[in-house]
Amino acid sequence: MLRRTFPSPEALRRLPFGLADIALIMGTLVLVGLIARVGAGALISFVPPDVVPSVSLDPGNLPYYAGRSTLRMFIALFCSTLFTLIYGYIAAKSRRAERVLIPLLDILQSVPVLGFLSITVTGFIALFPGSLLGLEAASIFAIFTSQVWNMTFSFYQSLRTVPSELDEVARLYRLSQWQRFTKLEVPSATIGLLWNAMMSFGGGWFFVAASEAISVLNQKYTLPGLGSYVAAAVTKEDLSALGWALVAIAVVILLVDQLFWRPLIAWADKFRSETSAAAEAPESWLLDLFKAARLPSLIVQVLTPVGEVINGLLSSLTPPHPINNNVDKNQQVLSDRLYNFVLLVVIGALVITGLHFIFATVGFSEVVKAFLLGLLTLGRVVVLLIVASLIWTPIGVAIGFNPKLARLLQPVVQFLASFPANFIFPFATLFFIRTHISINFGSILLMSLGAQWYILFNSIAGAMSIPTDLREMATDVGLHGSKLWRKLIIPGIFSSWVTGGVTASGGAWNASIVSEIVSWGQTTLIASGLGAYIAEATQAGDWPRITLGIGMMSLYVVGINRLFWRWLYHLAETKYHL
Repeated sequence: MLRRTFPSPEALRRLPFGLADIALIMGTLVLVGLIARVGAGALISFVPPDVVPSVSLDPGNLPYYAGRSTLRMFIALFCSTLFTLIYGYIAAKSRRAERVLIPLLDILQSVPVLGFLSITVTGFIALFPGSLLGLEAASIFAIFTSQVWNMTFSFYQSLRTVPSELDEVARLYRLSQWQRFTKLEVPSATIGLLWNAMMSFGGGWFFVAASEAISVLNQKYTLPGLGSYVAAAVTKEDLSALGWALVAIAVVILLVDQLFWRPLIAWADKFRSETSAAAEAPESWLLDLFKAARLPSLIVQVLTPVGEVINGLLSSLTPPHPINNNVDKNQQVLSDRLYNFVLLVVIGALVITGLHFIFATVGFSEVVKAFLLGLLTLGRVVVLLIVASLIWTPIGVAIGFNPKLARLLQPVVQFLASFPANFIFPFATLFFIRTHISINFGSILLMSLGAQWYILFNSIAGAMSIPTDLREMATDVGLHGSKLWRKLIIPGIFSSWVTGGVTASGGAWNASIVSEIVSWGQTTLIASGLGAYIAEATQAGDWPRITLGIGMMSLYVVGINRLFWRWLYHLAETKYHL
């Protein structure tokens, strides 16, 4: 077995001339140069209905296309992280806000990427007149909508399940809300949020083709990138170009894993909540390089006084919560009644607006048709969730419990989750055509290629968050097999599994847009389902059917979340809570 041969931080510190610092400086300069080179392509002029230069299938252009796509992905990830921290915190801390924000999050998660594109493309183009930045912003926003909901659900759930003893310590020490956020809540949520961010990043690749080869409202826009390259290769039935695209995306995923995710996972291990250290901590050669270099510590020393001033200011502006949280019950009842009245008024207005829309545009028969198509897609989603849970939950627990296995398989699962499943859709379509497999069944497999990883990654994060001392105690008292699962594993990972399930469900509904209608050259396979209904309406620019399809999908997702997933969330907060 090959062992890591990179020098340890102590050995690197003894090297002359600060070689670690030189390596970091050179690497940073190369990174900045690449970003400047790739980002310059977004600044060219563009005025609709002008056509963006077509994507060339020359493999020599793939490094540039890969750079453009990767830059969009990281910008979307940065925006998703900011949104997650703000939205998730407000939803977790305010009961009234939660009653609005979480259902709204359910609705937003249920809106397909094509739905966001249909609404936002024209607006972004108008926001940056005469520049390609408008299309770039629309593409980044589409990727953002495929990443952010999973991360937000994870952070919200982590804040709701902060260990009670740590919560009591924060209250006793009178930590300000800012100190509590930075010292307790974010560290407690870091591991779960990081694994969900990895999953979200992989999910973004799934929709990169739709975000770069935009076809909405009878208008077609194409941006240089791996997604548009694959779309062009599919249109021309060029298997060689598809092969080169698969190689390019594989290289990108491996580089991102080594240079970004692996160092973060190794760094985040210090946030494990336990009294005994992990048997073997994750490692990263890049993190070792940072620890060996002198420059990062010097930068930290320079910025520390500034950080202390900012922390002091924010702490003074966010005083701690009072220990006695007794609230006037009469005032609380009056406030709840007012909230319920306003909510009923809003729901009534939406129902009246919806009924007017139905009878004025599509008609009641079209609504019934969309509802029945939604039932077919719902059946596929349920089958996917059951099969994915049975397969991937045990695998995720095994990876989370075994650091050696995690170090070996984490790049593999990251590669599989990040690999855009719709890049292999053309091959699957060709397989379905030649084997005469119905797309009504094949679409379940296509949906699972993008949605099943939410369950795997959350199972890994949940297993890693179970303290080592509890696992050691379970071993000492002789818990094995089914007893171990009932007494420790299921309670320990339940909260994370629920997050994975709800986001996998939303991801599957979203993936149905590209899974229920697939093409190879001039051949198109269409499944009976709500996803295909929305995709066809979007391509035709049929606004009434687009609105009906998105609204029906939102009703399905929100209804299931309210009736099923919310109950499981409550169970996770009250019963299965470490």
